[in-house]
Amino acid sequence: MKRLVILGFGGYGKTIEDVVLDAGLFDEIVFLDDGSTDEKVQGKCSDYAKYVSENTWFYPAFGNNALRVGWIYEWLQKGVQVAKIIHPKAYVSRNATIGEGCAVLPNATVNATARIDTGTIVNFGAVVDHDVIIRQGCHLCLNSVVKGYNDVPPLTKIEAGQVILNNSLNFKQSGEKL
Repeated sequence: MKRLVILGFGGYGKTIEDVVLDAGLFDEIVFLDDGSTDEKVQGKCSDYAKYVSENTWFYPAFGNNALRVGWIYEWLQKGVQVAKIIHPKAYVSRNATIGEGCAVLPNATVNATARIDTGTIVNFGAVVDHDVIIRQGCHLCLNSVVKGYNDVPPLTKIEAGQVILNNSLNFKQSGEKL
């Protein structure tokens, strides 16, 4: 039996739960959250170590890009299994690369030779065109488009419906949009 432990019981955590259940990716889901008293939440985020086993994967469902990536790297350093969530209704080219802790949600597209680095969210309907590099911890919001040959800086959030034209990114070094 495959179990997924989701850190975060906010909107994104509930979205990941829904996507995972819809796709049948895991048999059991456990939520950990520091601020929720909901009956589905079984402890604090720091309690994750109690759940580590060979049949358990972990996913940090935080909208904060840096926080999400921080958890992933902590787990990878400790040998904890980090979930890579790719819904079967997403199109991911066989020549694309998807990093650890990424989520590619339904109706998203990751085209040929695209590279999606650790901890990135490719949300519902987002499109990553050919030869694009999405650096660690990015979030491509609903129906956003990154056209070919772009290199998106770490921790960047591309807003819903935003289109990034070929080689037209204007980002500060911090990865925030101008």
